[in-house]
Amino acid sequence: MAPKLILASLVIFLSLLFKSTLAKHNSQTINYIESSCNGTLYPDLCIRCLNKFSKSTINGPQHLAHVALFASLSRALQTRGYLLNAAKELKAIDHNNKRMYLTVQDCVNQMNDSVDQLSQAIKELKRLNKFNTIINDKVLWHISNVETWVSTALTDASSCVQSFPGHRMSKRVATIKVKAKNVAEVTSNALALFQSYATRYRQEAARTSKKP
Repeated sequence: MAPKLILASLVIFLSLLFKSTLAKHNSQTINYIESSCNGTLYPDLCIRCLNKFSKSTINGPQHLAHVALFASLSRALQTRGYLLNAAKELKAIDHNNKRMYLTVQDCVNQMNDSVDQLSQAIKELKRLNKFNTIINDKVLWHISNVETWVSTALTDASSCVQSFPGHRMSKRVATIKVKAKNVAEVTSNALALFQSYATRYRQEAARTSKKP
């Protein structure tokens, strides 16, 4: 999907999902976000990312996972834009550091993959919405697909971070590393929130299958 189309879809989705932008913060939503984020690896970051949506009601773990994935996609898109500009500048200006240009270009490709994987995961999660409370193998298959795509997106973002080992680096490289690390952490949180929903669904599916 083209970057502009992804951004347009993202803006439209969020504007429809959270219409009450002038409303007071929903304390119930805030509490739900905070308690859910406590189960992630980066709870403070999770709360900061999701609290901007606390003016609206979040209807359960599947809805929260959907919001978290869109937050992750938004970060990935922003970081990809920064990486593309950095790669262009390095190619045009720093002719003596071809290795750095190639490293950044690799990160561009990895972030492209993250964007694609997160987009696929969000599409798959939308398909899950059609099943409502139905429990069957098809739903479990969709859940597995989402987990696979988000896990792959996390691996891609983490690979970009690992391309810049050590602590001594230029300001540009340090910024790239921080941005890529942020994408990886936000995506890790989104995966954890989705897996929380997935675990509950699988447990319910297991209980249902045991009923006579």
